[in-house]
Amino acid sequence: MLQRALNQLRFCQHISRSCIIGSSQRFMASSSGSEKFGLPKRYQEATESVWVEYVALALKYKPLNLGQGFPDYPPPSYVTKALSDVANGDHLLNQYTRGFGHPRLVQALAKAYSQWIGREIDPNNEVLVTVGAYQSLYNAIYGHIDHGDEAIIIEPFYDCYYDMIKSAGGVVRAIPLKPTKSGIISSADWKLDPVEFEKLFNNKTKMLILNTPHNPLGKVFHLDELTMIADLCKKWNVLVIADEVYEHMVFEPNQHIRICTLPGMWERTLTIGSAGKTFSATGWKLGWTYGPSNLIRNMQLVHQNSVYTCATPLQEAAAIGFEHELSRFNQSDSFFKSLAVELKDKRDYMATFLTEVGFEPTIPEAGYFMIADWSHLANKVDLTTETDEFKDYRFTKYMTKNVSLQGIPPSAFYTKPNKHLGENFVRYCYIKKDETLQKAADILKKWYNN
Repeated sequence: MLQRALNQLRFCQHISRSCIIGSSQRFMASSSGSEKFGLPKRYQEATESVWVEYVALALKYKPLNLGQGFPDYPPPSYVTKALSDVANGDHLLNQYTRGFGHPRLVQALAKAYSQWIGREIDPNNEVLVTVGAYQSLYNAIYGHIDHGDEAIIIEPFYDCYYDMIKSAGGVVRAIPLKPTKSGIISSADWKLDPVEFEKLFNNKTKMLILNTPHNPLGKVFHLDELTMIADLCKKWNVLVIADEVYEHMVFEPNQHIRICTLPGMWERTLTIGSAGKTFSATGWKLGWTYGPSNLIRNMQLVHQNSVYTCATPLQEAAAIGFEHELSRFNQSDSFFKSLAVELKDKRDYMATFLTEVGFEPTIPEAGYFMIADWSHLANKVDLTTETDEFKDYRFTKYMTKNVSLQGIPPSAFYTKPNKHLGENFVRYCYIKKDETLQKAADILKKWYNN
């Protein structure tokens, strides 16, 4: 994510004099007497990326960065060793590989998910490897959304969902998860209104994007919630894009249920995973999708006309990583098991130090993000020093510049009519070294006690 944000920042700095940083502003076409070389209409409604703006802030003010979601410690050694060995080994593994996925990796992915979903997956026709889960989302959306098709997204959402749907010609229908309690609560307490949710479905509804485990809430959708979603998708013949990149970060006693395993859902579900999340190596930008061959085929056509193929050494190393983990999957030392245990301790520590200084955190059931209500601390910050429309932007910028701790404003993950729902919150990332989290706690305690 950091690399993606840096690339976007460079894009905005160099590609057009009209790229204006600001959460409420739009990309505008540059002009020197004509609109001939302006931004195509399909992108003119694209919103400014929160990552562009906040990476720029981090580079300028150098705060302790709990904003971007990446570890500040190494991935498992067997994964990085595999990459080194591959790059310095068989020279053919530094050349192009199969466009839709390196043979060894799609075999490993098919073997793993066949076990986990209880269904035999065809590695060559039901798996597609992509440049990160981000490109899997792009392929899935562009491979299925046509002009006028409606797509349902659940707020707060990963920010690219909205712009990808819009640029593909789709119509976004959004519905927010809302807390059913106040104070220090669980992510399970954020729920959909089933009546309002059902009203979104109609004959134009083509797609629903379901993110579970959820970013930024850490919510794990439970069986009753998934059943409600599945029943409506079957009733209205809707495709589900299941963004499940945090699948191995679920805290006991919660269980991750893949919606594709529910009755009648395999044939209408594309499920997305990520090597960056799975192996704590976000810079690898390697993702995948599995699902029925007819839906994968649509994604393949987008894929072959955009990136065509992914980096061979990364795919070979990821395959080795999967093979290693599958050999010890049910053992306590499996990274797929131990990561959740490690993150749960970090989650609990962050929840404690945030609570001690007046935040009201939502305790996540999974993942490595935590949102916290900061509204009781409003008297500790001077929001008049910032000019953004939404309070969470002003709060996070004030904290970045004056307290030297950076978080992300959650209103970035809502459509415009619902951005007010995120204004009283901030998102922090806790997949950090213990000393980093300790430093964050010290910064907040010093600020709070002043």
